[in-house]
Amino acid sequence: MEQIQAFEKTILAVLKFEFFSITMGQALVALGFIFAGFLLRKILERAFEGLEAAVKRTTTIYDDLLLEIVRKPLAAACVPLGIYLAVRTLPLPKTPVDAAAVLSAAFKTVSIVFIVWLGLRFIDGTCKVWAGYAKRTESSIDDILVPIVSKSLKSFLVIVGGILALQNMGYSVSGLLAGFGLGGMAVALAAKESLSNIFGSIVILLDRPFKVGDWIEMNGLEGTIEEIGLRTTRVRTFANSLITVPNAKWTTSAINNWSRMQKRRISTKIGVTYDTTPEQIEALVETIRGLIRSDEGLRDEFFLVNFDGFGPSSLDIFIYCFTKTTQWGEYLTVKERFFLNIAREVHKAGLQFAFPTQTVHLAGSGEAVKAG
Repeated sequence: MEQIQAFEKTILAVLKFEFFSITMGQALVALGFIFAGFLLRKILERAFEGLEAAVKRTTTIYDDLLLEIVRKPLAAACVPLGIYLAVRTLPLPKTPVDAAAVLSAAFKTVSIVFIVWLGLRFIDGTCKVWAGYAKRTESSIDDILVPIVSKSLKSFLVIVGGILALQNMGYSVSGLLAGFGLGGMAVALAAKESLSNIFGSIVILLDRPFKVGDWIEMNGLEGTIEEIGLRTTRVRTFANSLITVPNAKWTTSAINNWSRMQKRRISTKIGVTYDTTPEQIEALVETIRGLIRSDEGLRDEFFLVNFDGFGPSSLDIFIYCFTKTTQWGEYLTVKERFFLNIAREVHKAGLQFAFPTQTVHLAGSGEAVKAG
C-alpha cells in the first residue's frame, strides 16, 4: 500500500513539474489533443472509405455528391482543431499581447477558411449535377448559365469570407466598405470595359448566337467555342491554340455559326474535251443527276446539273448540290465519293476531262501544232 502511495506521489510530482510555466500534466493533455486530432482524421478517412463503397451501391447521385463535398474539408479540419484545443489547455500569457484572444481570432479565421472551402466544393458539386441535367435538355441557355452562375457564386463567397476574416482580425470593415462606396463611381468608370463584357455575356445568354461546342467564324477568327464566361469567351482554333475574346466583341460583330447549318453545299464545274458530242454531254449530265439521286449522303430535293458553257479549252458542266451531313469530316467523305463516281462515269463513257491547251498555227506551213 505504501508503495502505491509513493508511486502516486511520484506521478503527481512529475505532472506538477513545470518548465516555462507549463506543467508536465498540461503538456501531456496538449499532446493528447494533438494526437486525438491526427487519430480522428485517420478514423474519418477510414469511415469515408466505407461510406464511399456504400453510396456507390445506391441509385441516387446525391449521396455521392454530399460525401465528395464534405470528405476532404472535414478530414483536414481535425488536426487544426486538435492543435487549437491543445494550445487552449496551456497557460497563455496576457502581456504584452493577449495570446488567448489572438488564438481565438486565428481559430475563427481558420474556421472561416474551412467554411469557404466547404462552400466552394458545394457550389462545384451542385453545378456539376446541374451541368449534367443541362446537357440532356434541348435549350442551350442552361449550358451557358452553369459556368456563369458557378463563377459568380464562388466570387461572392470568397468576398464575403474575406470580409468576415478581416473583421475577425480587427480591421474596420465598415470603413473599408465606406471607402468602396466613395470610390464606386471611379471604379465604375475604370471598369467600363468589364461592364461591357458582362453585358455582352447577357446578350449571348439571351440571343444564343452560339453555344459551347459550336464552330463559329468572326472577323477572321475561326474555331470551336470551348467556354463561355462572365467576361470572356474562349475559342479553340483549328490550329489548337486558345483565343480569349471579350464578350463585348460578340455584340458588335457579325458571327457566322457553321454548326447551325442544316446542310453543306457542293459547288463545282467539270470540263470535258471539245471532241465530246452534244449527245454525250446530255447523257453525262443525266448520269450525274442520277448519281445525286442515288447517293444516300446527298439531298435530292434540290440540285442543279447543267451544261454551262464553252470554256477556253473545255465544255463545262455546272454541278450544284447539298450533302445531308454538316460535319466537316463526313462532308469530305461524301464529296469524295461523289467526285470519284463522276470520274468513273466519265471514264466509262469514253470521255476525257479537259485541261488547258493551245493550238499554234505556223504561218506558211499549213500545219497546226497543239500544245498542252
